[in-house]
Amino acid sequence: MKLLENIDSPADVRKLARTQLTPLAHELRSYLLDSVSKTGGHLSSNLGTVELTVALHYVFNTPHDRIVWDVGHQTYSHKILTGRRERMHTLRQLNGISGFPKRDESEYDTFGTAHSSTSISAALGMAQAAKIKGEHRHAIAVIGDGSMTAGMAFEALNNAGVQEDVNLLVILNDNDMSISPPVGALNRYLARLMSGQFYAAAKNVGKSVLPGPVLELAKRLEEHAKGMVVPATMFEEFGFNYIGPIDGHDLESLIPTLQNIKQLKGPQFLHVVTKKGQGYKLAEADPVLYHGPGKFNPAEGFKPAVASGKVSYTEVFGNWLCDMAAADKRLVGITPAMREGSGMVGFEQKFPDRYFDVGIAEQHAVTFGAGLACEGLKPVVAIYSTFLQRGYDQLIHDVALQNLDVTFALDRAGLVGADGATHAGNYDMAYLRCIPNMVVMAASDENECRQMLTTGYQYQGPAAIRYPRGAGAGAAIKPELTTIEIGKGEIKRKGQKIAILAFGSMVTPAVAAGEALDATVANMRFVKPLDVELVKQLAAEHDYLVTVEEGSIMGGAGSAVAEALAAEGVVKPLQMLGLPDKFIDHGDPAKLLASVGLDAAGITASIQQRHAAAEPRLVVNNG
Repeated sequence: MKLLENIDSPADVRKLARTQLTPLAHELRSYLLDSVSKTGGHLSSNLGTVELTVALHYVFNTPHDRIVWDVGHQTYSHKILTGRRERMHTLRQLNGISGFPKRDESEYDTFGTAHSSTSISAALGMAQAAKIKGEHRHAIAVIGDGSMTAGMAFEALNNAGVQEDVNLLVILNDNDMSISPPVGALNRYLARLMSGQFYAAAKNVGKSVLPGPVLELAKRLEEHAKGMVVPATMFEEFGFNYIGPIDGHDLESLIPTLQNIKQLKGPQFLHVVTKKGQGYKLAEADPVLYHGPGKFNPAEGFKPAVASGKVSYTEVFGNWLCDMAAADKRLVGITPAMREGSGMVGFEQKFPDRYFDVGIAEQHAVTFGAGLACEGLKPVVAIYSTFLQRGYDQLIHDVALQNLDVTFALDRAGLVGADGATHAGNYDMAYLRCIPNMVVMAASDENECRQMLTTGYQYQGPAAIRYPRGAGAGAAIKPELTTIEIGKGEIKRKGQKIAILAFGSMVTPAVAAGEALDATVANMRFVKPLDVELVKQLAAEHDYLVTVEEGSIMGGAGSAVAEALAAEGVVKPLQMLGLPDKFIDHGDPAKLLASVGLDAAGITASIQQRHAAAEPRLVVNNG
């Protein structure tokens, strides 16, 4: 820590001698490992970009020169070098620093990222703005090979390649890895560019078997080998000056290369080869396990938590998918690069011919499913709520408009905790229920989730089943593939005066609030079609109605209830509880829900405060 403890900004890095940079990188990697082991967070990706981060801040005049980190889960070294070293113990915690770049956190975070494939577009915009304003600055996009599978990255390349006088540098961080193992033709193409293990192995073999004179010739030819094998790369065809591949862990290669590029004009493309988990053997051996570990002892390694006895919703989906696939050969499973996160590892192993990882390409995933449905197959698209936002036009135009039979399993619905606002699934009820032909369900427990998945699958049209991250209430899961009646809710508790209409994850805390207030509680189950008859019944039998949802109040399930009451001409006091009109930062999920009044105590207090004036006798039942 002799060097790192004196680094409070990139300006301090630039004061160091070149010979000090490699020791700094070693200290930085050690500090990074120690820090993440205490807080949890993204590890493999950050270990792989230590030298690249040091080199970029050493060569470029940040923050005057702009660096945009694609996805941004590899920016911990960047945060440490830009004045946030002493706050790393708060990483991804309530009121702490984010696990991703945030513009309001630091001037060095030039663009907020957490979803993939946005960096080239943003950096191009910054480069073009500098040109328009007459400012001399560089814009650098650092993008991983996994993010290059998304169409948006190529849209940006297509636009940038014809703008010859902008100072744009795209750095492809090729680590042969995204989150899940890499897929697709682009990955094969990068392999042919002599990157990754193939390139390193070829060089090592040459050194070990060639005699002296031939080895010397090989060394002289090595600089020209790329041109002999790949005379015109795809990136050059896009209008970029392609450089590489070079070793992304060798500062003696990185720094002079970046310094030379800095003098060039027009769009530049630098291909660097790194290793995910570099410098920590356990992460190198299993980069997927160490992609986002919890707290662990670095000497012993990360050990996944022992099952608590409760099954997570993701596991419920994975088990259901295998069971339904065994029962129906028409089922096809689709994931946009989230095999592990969406619980599809078992499905891939059992049904490899019906498993499709399409890469980080959510728009394609949706329309690919639509094409399968056109031919009589039964596609199930497993996708995080926040990622389906990226395929919204395809959902409307390609699936719903044609009323195609595609089932969407929406994981991570509602607040997600440490990943924060970028990954929270707060808007799916609002953006789905306005689409014709859609059926939208919200699971209140694990068994109901399984039933809803079966219901959505059997429905002849587009259906979405939302469920939260983590485990539910611990409901017993019945093995049968049973359905529930579409558009029908159920009464969970009978009470007086107040009726609480709860959706999905809010049913359990709503029942607890109902006990305290002696209120009726309904599990509404369906956001669309809404159980209008149940709404009318509850309005007729109670003085006040309250809706509770772990989603945006604006346009959400509560709005659906208000619209139904208005359509039926029913006038009844209605209180809507849900997520407020603001982005909610990272933190412990339970604390975040409590902070917006969506735990049992918060729901009880909100109802009591709203109705206490009209009903002085409305008191909490503490007995």
